[in-house]
Amino acid sequence: MQNLPGHIAVIMDGNGRWAEKRGLSRSQGHLAGMDAVSSLVGECRSLNIPYVTLYAFSKENWNRPQAEVSFLFDLFLRFVRQEMPLMMKRGIRLGFIGDKRDLPLSVRRALELAMAKTSVNADMMLTLAISYSGREDILQAARRALAAGLSPEELDEKRFRSLMYAPELPDPDLIIRTSGECRISNFLLFQGAYAELYFTPLLWPDFDAQALHDALDEYARRERRFGRTSACAGSVEA
Repeated sequence: MQNLPGHIAVIMDGNGRWAEKRGLSRSQGHLAGMDAVSSLVGECRSLNIPYVTLYAFSKENWNRPQAEVSFLFDLFLRFVRQEMPLMMKRGIRLGFIGDKRDLPLSVRRALELAMAKTSVNADMMLTLAISYSGREDILQAARRALAAGLSPEELDEKRFRSLMYAPELPDPDLIIRTSGECRISNFLLFQGAYAELYFTPLLWPDFDAQALHDALDEYARRERRFGRTSACAGSVEA
């Protein structure tokens, strides 16, 4: 497959609706969603896609029922522990973006341990966005710039990006959202300025390897211009 994105970011949406359609609990939907994560990561690794970022839990998700939030964090722990041997075998490094201060101590420690252990891996970077907000990411970078006493002349786009979460991550080339919703929901607002957007009606647990290939085929058909003039048009387009 040619013209693959270097960085795929995914808004994983629809676990609850998937479960509801089958008369199952939301927890069972989240469990099925975890299986879909494992499948996606494995397929991206086999395609040699170097960066994958998953929107696992937003700042707004803290408003969900406490029982569901607790289950999700138990699931994060299970995922990290279950996937660790595979990440080491496949050369996958684990990363994190979001507000670590919000996380339960057990989850924070598990993530830090996993990131330290996988730091030697260099074939793929899997980044989990947990307690993440794109607006907060921009705001905290602005606060850091002010605290550092940077003048307006010193603060260009590159310097500002260095103050955000995971500045070493390249901008996403493709942002995928499942479940039929056509919005990015406060995800990578700065970094995704020129990302290609792909929306699918599939609920997240149903997003399998074939669905990923469909998204990649669509991406390959698009012409990315980054504001430059199209070869077949006279106007400047984004």
